[in-house]
Amino acid sequence: MNMMTLWHISIGEFAALAAAALLVGFSKTAVSGANTVSLAVFAAVLPARASTGVLLPLLIVGDVLAVATYRRHAHWPTLWRLFPAVAAGVVLGTVFLVWADDGVVRTSIGATLLLMTGITLWRRRAAAVQDEEPDSVVTRTGRIKARSYGVLGGFTTMVANAGGPVMSMYLLSTGFRKLGFLGTSAFFFLIVNVSKLPFSAGLGLIDGRSLLLDAALAVFVVPGAFIGKWAVKRINQLLFERLVIAATVVGGVQLLLR
Repeated sequence: MNMMTLWHISIGEFAALAAAALLVGFSKTAVSGANTVSLAVFAAVLPARASTGVLLPLLIVGDVLAVATYRRHAHWPTLWRLFPAVAAGVVLGTVFLVWADDGVVRTSIGATLLLMTGITLWRRRAAAVQDEEPDSVVTRTGRIKARSYGVLGGFTTMVANAGGPVMSMYLLSTGFRKLGFLGTSAFFFLIVNVSKLPFSAGLGLIDGRSLLLDAALAVFVVPGAFIGKWAVKRINQLLFERLVIAATVVGGVQLLLR
């Protein structure tokens, strides 16, 4: 009750945060990008900027569980090509957060997600063929695409913890299969989210008060991850891809309408 009083939230609002934390775990082990719904819930219950600081440690808990589940399926060449561009995006996002208005941030990210979803769907239809192994990243076009998505992913994950849909679109566009998708994204977000901690703390988004709320909510991430692990085994590749794209579209629309 002290924690709820500290944040001025009701029992119903805490229940909404708990459900969103459960969805964080589910998204990390099943449908990446679904945690944009969690982002919207946290921003609705808590102050917008503060919500990003509370959500980040919960995302890291989910990342750890995802890595433990899918660590054997990561595609490291893709990760190494992404990290330099992502780092640049995180720095840009940090600078942007110093002065940007919340409304401008949400609108720009939401519009970008929807635009990228449309581009990805168009490219996938034109390509018609998926490779079992995502070796297209070694081409010049693949490197340019990796850098573009990397910068945008780093930027969106820093300003709104909304990098999931961006990277989902990138991994789908390069032809990742289900387990490779989950394994690669698990390591990607664990490394990126941990690297964001000092930036978020420096901006005052993470403090003792936010960590107290995280301690109360982290317990809900764990069952969500186990539910996701159970569910993903029962989802075929086509349905998996459609769910990821649908979650991205929903997240983009939510950011535009909030």
